[in-house]
Amino acid sequence: MTSPQPRPRLHQPKRTVSIIGTGSYVPERVLTNAELEKSVETSDEWIVSRTGIKERRIAADDEHTSDLASKAALAALENAGITADEIDLILVATVTPDMFFPSTACFVQAKIGAKNAACFDLSAACSGFLYALEVAQQFITSHTYNTILVIGADKLSSIVDWKDRNTCVLFGDGAGAAVLRHRGGSHGVIATHMGSNGDLADILYIPGGGCRHPISAENVDQRLNSIKMNGKETYKQAVNAMLTAANTVLEKSGLKFEDLSCIIPHQANLRIIEAIAGRMGVPMDRFMINLDRFGNTSAAAVAIALDEAHRTGRMQIGDYVLLVVFGGGLTWASSVIQW
Repeated sequence: MTSPQPRPRLHQPKRTVSIIGTGSYVPERVLTNAELEKSVETSDEWIVSRTGIKERRIAADDEHTSDLASKAALAALENAGITADEIDLILVATVTPDMFFPSTACFVQAKIGAKNAACFDLSAACSGFLYALEVAQQFITSHTYNTILVIGADKLSSIVDWKDRNTCVLFGDGAGAAVLRHRGGSHGVIATHMGSNGDLADILYIPGGGCRHPISAENVDQRLNSIKMNGKETYKQAVNAMLTAANTVLEKSGLKFEDLSCIIPHQANLRIIEAIAGRMGVPMDRFMINLDRFGNTSAAAVAIALDEAHRTGRMQIGDYVLLVVFGGGLTWASSVIQW
């Protein structure tokens, strides 16, 4: 008996992928540098001169990553002019999930009523949103799904060591979201580049909380489930990786820096962005920057900045936009989008 042959797949032309709506959310509570001066040995002048950060948002104790993500998602759906039941897939990029499982994306699905969506989380630290953007693009171009909700969301206040003055001044909470769909006559996402270097994982990481170092009564006082960072090495690696990622994706796109209307970098440190701008030969006014108000919100950072740039008119239809990020892993990514 011969085995049945699989049916041939229907020919389907490759589709372009566009961002048709964006949204973001940050908690109400503002934590200023002046307040941090009261709890750790630091000063507003020290923080601003080294990072550019003046304040950050902190979520309430009962406000979780899925809450931040859901509010950003609803804003993105409204901006896109679609309803939750049109979403085929929800991707949440985060390093602070509500819990190990179920995925935070499943909690978002329930909170926004996206009953037809498949859901999963993605972990790539601060690079997570662009990693998720590329994953979403592959699902749409392959005709697997039509409409995908991509969210970057993190509650970093829950994993910060508030006694470590070198890290606690850097981070904040928030979420940003984008709705992706094929849009006829638009190029949308033109090219994406992603990279990683696991050999340098120990310059920016959380040592505890997983199976390698479970949190126990014996080690709870060691704060193993909080962010550890080698600041100088992270700075050096971030500048080099983001610059390489930007050059690589522009080469893939056939574009040059002067073709870009807006550059949206990871919002970690103003000095990193200034160093990149100098090496690119691009004026700082071409960069979208909001880290002075929100700090580093990890996977949410570039997504929040993208939404703000969109809503304030930084990009017009047809403009070329570069997004470039760097995070723990080490990971980095870049994407060129025609708006």
